[in-house]
Amino acid sequence: MAESRPKLLLHCCCAPCATHPMRLLSESFDVTAFFYNPNIQPQGELKARREEMVKLSQVWEFDLIVGREDTAAWFDAVRGLEDEPEGGRRCAVCYRLRMAETARVARERSFTHFDTTLSVSPHKKVSVIHAIGLEIQDETGVIFLASDFKKKDGFKISCQLSRDEGLYRQDYCGCVFSRRGTP
Repeated sequence: MAESRPKLLLHCCCAPCATHPMRLLSESFDVTAFFYNPNIQPQGELKARREEMVKLSQVWEFDLIVGREDTAAWFDAVRGLEDEPEGGRRCAVCYRLRMAETARVARERSFTHFDTTLSVSPHKKVSVIHAIGLEIQDETGVIFLASDFKKKDGFKISCQLSRDEGLYRQDYCGCVFSRRGTP
């Protein structure tokens, strides 16, 4: 009888960032992707990223849970942090919101672990992501895997996989504040 593998819920910010982590984690875990990103604006951008996640899940044949749209909760969470620089306190609040929801859904659906694709980006601070994940682990009892997917050229690999799959790749994090200064 085959031994069952641990179940991991992977928060995915977008399909391009999901590629490399899904491949890596699927070697050891029964992985389900979780698309929950109330930070993404405008609505058309959220729709485009969600559709790409659905497309990738169908082509690569992995399970996907699409979380609720909750832009109001995100704006409430980051109120007062609108002028923070990219990578500052606003981003940490945003990571926490999305990772906490991932852990909540993981606990509710009997996953043993959770993680996030956020660490594949060279623009995200892994130390901040890991500290938040470990706090959420303590709060929920769901094990945070604490991966750093940009190691060993992970970002470069995710870019190549995205090109190979013809995935839409955005040019900003997702929130209206990160979009400042982009064309």
